[in-house]
Amino acid sequence: MVRRSRAISGARAPLATPAPRGGRFAPLDPAGVERIITAALDILARTGIAECPDALAAQMVAAGATRRDDGRVCFPKTMVETAIARAAGRVSLPGFVEDKGLTVGGGHVHIGTGGAATEILDSATGAFRGAQLADLYDLMRLVGTLPNIHYGLRPVIARDMDEPFALDMNTGFTCLKACAKPIGISFDSAAHLDPVVSMFDMALGREGGFRKQPFCFGVIVHAVSPLRYAAEGLEIMQRAMAHRMPLQICTAAQAGATSPVTLAGALAQGLAETLAGLMVVDTLEPGYPCIFAFMPFISDLRSGAMTGGSGEAAVAAAAAAQLLLHLGLPSTASAGMTDAKTPDAQAGYEKGYTVALAAQAGADMINLSVGMLGSIMAASREALVIDDDMCGAILRSVRGVEMTDTAIDLDRIEAVATGEGHYLGEAQTLELMKTEYTYPSLGNRQSIADWKDAGARTIWDVAVEHTADLLTRQPTHLPKDREAAIRAAFDIRLPEGP
Repeated sequence: MVRRSRAISGARAPLATPAPRGGRFAPLDPAGVERIITAALDILARTGIAECPDALAAQMVAAGATRRDDGRVCFPKTMVETAIARAAGRVSLPGFVEDKGLTVGGGHVHIGTGGAATEILDSATGAFRGAQLADLYDLMRLVGTLPNIHYGLRPVIARDMDEPFALDMNTGFTCLKACAKPIGISFDSAAHLDPVVSMFDMALGREGGFRKQPFCFGVIVHAVSPLRYAAEGLEIMQRAMAHRMPLQICTAAQAGATSPVTLAGALAQGLAETLAGLMVVDTLEPGYPCIFAFMPFISDLRSGAMTGGSGEAAVAAAAAAQLLLHLGLPSTASAGMTDAKTPDAQAGYEKGYTVALAAQAGADMINLSVGMLGSIMAASREALVIDDDMCGAILRSVRGVEMTDTAIDLDRIEAVATGEGHYLGEAQTLELMKTEYTYPSLGNRQSIADWKDAGARTIWDVAVEHTADLLTRQPTHLPKDREAAIRAAFDIRLPEGP
């Protein structure tokens, strides 16, 4: 079942530089793709989804679903295929500053943060400590500055917030103040949506402003594995839709624990759970802007703990992206979730291959990909900066070899081969050196002798210095009078800054 691209849903969100298109890497062959999709449709038709709220289940049954005696809602194959065919193929995510927006879908790769880390690796002490609201602010300020990170889904839980409403309100405010790119947050309760969106309107300076420029997407867990709806998540989803907030809906079964141990089986169940989220969106409003975070997590079966940096995690995430790209549904993959506790060699190789495979497979968004440590239990400002360097190289690899009309110039090759003997001074070299090639900000390309003479600093040493420099730059996109009005209206606990 291959689908054509569909029109963009949501507000206009121009990109200064088009995102590279992935999809060259295909961990599943065509027969494997069809077998998994067929299995997912069969799961929805045969086993269905449990714990669907009665009112929503009644709407689904009226649209063609069936409800078993045990309450599970089952969806006929044709009903799911119809929902896929009319789902949004592209979703616009405006930034707070409009030209920082993204258009998500079609395999164009964007990299961002994510997760719910509770710890911070403090570079000043070398120790882990509980994440605070100030840490969230610093991380999101870095997201707003770093060139290869395109959006900021809140990466840490501020543990100094004493109750859920304060956490949701202050998370929303801190993310919007820190970062002009698209942001994403989750909510503890559907009741928190109204005041948070009211705050967003105030930040934009007009009532109803967020409906026209929804710079924040809602990150919602709609399913609990195996094959159950999350009732609170569905309530939050409906309230977010009422505010025209773009959705990123998530399922994250863990292979060998809450999904089958085989990668193929885990992908089939996970795709069924992902499409179960689509069935909710399609029942409420066909074509609503929704991005599908299909995240097949992996267990280390020696302990049962999640492993985010394994080879299995890399190939499963890439396969999930491949499946959603095949169906024409905007996708989010999980990658970069190293099991390493510090930004060391293990972190480098686990982040490198997991993010690269997801990007090469055409994941539209890659969450959890930067700044995370310890299987997403911790975050690090310096790791975020290091990972931005890595992502620049990965995004260049996704572009591949570009065959322009002037890419091969036989006359120029003849002239250089019989003349100067090098291309260093050629006009084409000078013209393309900054577009054909990328250059690391932190990675060291000096000779060993020059590196020693410069102090023999590690990439961590350089990252500590560079991070401190970046954090001296204060965001200016939120006008001071609007911030003052928000602080007067709500219990905002982030200290006032410059």
